Amino acid sequence: MYVKTLDNNPILIKKTQEFLFKMIQDEFHLNYVPQYHYDIINLYETYIKPQRNNFYIVIDNNEIIASLGIRAYDKDFEEFKEYYSKEKTASLWRVFVKKEYRRNKIASNLVKISEEFSKKNNYSKIYLHTQKNVKGSLEFWLNQGFNITLNTRGALQTVHMEKRVNNIQNSIIKEKAIKII
Repeated sequence: MYVKTLDNNPILIKKTQEFLFKMIQDEFHLNYVPQYHYDIINLYETYIKPQRNNFYIVIDNNEIIASLGIRAYDKDFEEFKEYYSKEKTASLWRVFVKKEYRRNKIASNLVKISEEFSKKNNYSKIYLHTQKNVKGSLEFWLNQGFNITLNTRGALQTVHMEKRVNNIQNSIIKEKAIKII
């Protein structure tokens, strides 16, 4: 089992798209919805070509078993208009692990890789949104150190979250906490 950065290999891109749509069907019972899934159809343009974006897949026995996409924040949520920017905020997308591989730290390791990527690319925070109705999802992100920024309480049960990276203030606070203890 290993993590691979997706590149411009058409066969691997196609396999990744198939994996993602299978996961979306399994988790959300959705087929292709252009407004939600344009990034999957355009993996190269969305994740591979832009310098500050990336897409990771985990392969086991020549099969994709997990994924995580990271890109500059590009949503236009009114609530976050003045708060997130593509210059300072990375956003996580398409974080999936096949059911039979869950609870093996695969997603946790992908999140760590994305945090390192964010630091190297001078993002100050990472944004994501998840749905509370996906079993274990909210708990997973809270355990990864993400904080809830907005709970929409809508039909989709969407929760917006963030985690700060490259934050000098956080480093100072942690350092002081260690000295106190």
